[in-house]
Amino acid sequence: MRLLVLGACLLLCAAACGQPAGTPSRSAPGSLAPGPSPSRTAPVGPSGSAPAPASASASPSSAPFDPSRIAVGFQPVVDGLDAPLAIVNAGDGSGRLFVAEQTGQIRIVRDGRLVDQPFLDIAGRITSGGERGLLGVAFHPNYPDDPRVFVDYTDTNGDTQVSAFRVDPASPDRLDPATEQRILFAKQPYANHNGGAVVFGPDGFLYISLGDGGSGGDPHGNGQSLKVLLGKILRIDVDRTTGDRAYGIPPNNPFAAGNDDGLAEIWLTGLRNPWRISFDRANGDLWIGDVGQGAWEEIDVQRAGSPGGTNFGWNRLEGAHCYQPAKGCEDPGLTLPVAEYGHDQGCTVIGGNVDRGPSQPLLAGGYVFGDYCSGRVWAIDPAIDGPRQPTVVADTGHSFSAFGEDEAGDLYAVDISEGTLLRLTATRR
Repeated sequence: MRLLVLGACLLLCAAACGQPAGTPSRSAPGSLAPGPSPSRTAPVGPSGSAPAPASASASPSSAPFDPSRIAVGFQPVVDGLDAPLAIVNAGDGSGRLFVAEQTGQIRIVRDGRLVDQPFLDIAGRITSGGERGLLGVAFHPNYPDDPRVFVDYTDTNGDTQVSAFRVDPASPDRLDPATEQRILFAKQPYANHNGGAVVFGPDGFLYISLGDGGSGGDPHGNGQSLKVLLGKILRIDVDRTTGDRAYGIPPNNPFAAGNDDGLAEIWLTGLRNPWRISFDRANGDLWIGDVGQGAWEEIDVQRAGSPGGTNFGWNRLEGAHCYQPAKGCEDPGLTLPVAEYGHDQGCTVIGGNVDRGPSQPLLAGGYVFGDYCSGRVWAIDPAIDGPRQPTVVADTGHSFSAFGEDEAGDLYAVDISEGTLLRLTATRR
């Protein structure tokens, strides 16, 4: 098991040691300057962009969030997890948390205890270790009326498979492995940079993060190619089908026509390894932690209501800095990150969440993220437009692999090496 954990570490570290860079902006590289933010979406607007959600499950805090005034702590909830990589809730009022393990299981945490029986076990269908395994999980927005749960995993050939499973009618604590419906497939040229996040937006569409295919430096140019799914965030409709696909194409996807301009599934481009992504439940902004190549880690955001097609720049840029070419990469069509940090601070960014929960008022309205290698944790005020320096709010010994939220919007994290689920707390400093 320790080898698997180490492999999972390499999963993230490789995502880092050859790291992402995907976020240039409408300004010169070398300094963080504001650029158009990609945005998640709500119902389709007449202009082809997606308006902000009509109703949000929470409202932003009235007081500005000031990360310099807080210190974040991590309270253990459960241990005994095997290489945990994702945390989600079902949104069904049950209060359960679900933790995806790299080895192919989804575990249930109920009332602060780890349930013995896995929610799902597909260990025999996946390749696990390194940057491969069961990488993401998302419940259908209408769950449990729609009993489907979507997962992202690397199959026995090492390729990306997004599938849906249905809850066993006889047990709400079990997905039936026999109900697998394969939704989307992506061939992976290398073993690293698989991405793996699956998240439903406020528009009801499924967003899927895919890395650039791996190796180092994006040797096939996938980040900037609109002819491949790799190095992108995809956006699909799992409630209908288009042609021979097992899913539909939202009509306001930037390349929805599927012609020579680009693949119809693409929503955002120019990403290296967008390992963890999340939506702000209050306003619909999409937050992206994109793992860097060898020098810079970055946080990107797509504001709600902005159209798809934003190009975050990889591999022309790593963070806000030229990568290929090393000079002269300026391009007004690229969007810079809103935050970045160098490899003197860490080596693999783990994208987090905006806190909208009731239990930690000092965290309310803040976007929190961390680094797998250093155990450092930062926060920024997500309401501010444009780039800013992130504020360190914790230095820990944890090997973070994911952040997530419960039904109320309170934040959690997992430590992949220790196999622990942690609850975030905040105190004044």
